[in-house]
Amino acid sequence: MTARIEHVNVTVRDPERAARLMEQVFGWRIRWHGPARDGGRTIHVGAERDYVALYTGAGADYADADFAKGRPLNHIGVEVESIDVTEERVIAAGLRPFSHGDYEPGRRFYFLDPDGIEYEVVSYAAPGGPSSSR
Repeated sequence: MTARIEHVNVTVRDPERAARLMEQVFGWRIRWHGPARDGGRTIHVGAERDYVALYTGAGADYADADFAKGRPLNHIGVEVESIDVTEERVIAAGLRPFSHGDYEPGRRFYFLDPDGIEYEVVSYAAPGGPSSSR
C-alpha cells in the first residue's frame, strides 16, 4: 500500500478568507466546517481525496511572528493541471507570484497568502500540454 497525505492542518487568522482564496485559486470546495479544539473553528477545503484544514483558535490574537516563513512550515505544494491559469487566478486574488522555475519534469512558482503561508504551485503537464503556453 502506498501512503499519501490526506490533509494538512494549518493555523490561519481567518479560515473563511483562506477558504475563499483556495476556492478561487485552486477550484477547491469546502468539504466541512465546524468547531475545533479549544473552542476554535476549522474549515476543510480541497478536493475529493485530500484537503487543507484551516484552523483558528477561539479569540486568538495571532502576531505576525506566528506566521513567519518556515516556522515550522516552509510551504504547501499544490499540483495543478494549468500553471498559467492558476497564476492568473493568484494575480486576480491580489497576490504576487514569485520564484518561477522550469525544471525537469515541470514548472513551478510560489505565492504567499494573506497570513504569509507559502504555496508552491507545480505542473507536470507535458510540453505542448495545458500548462506550457508560457
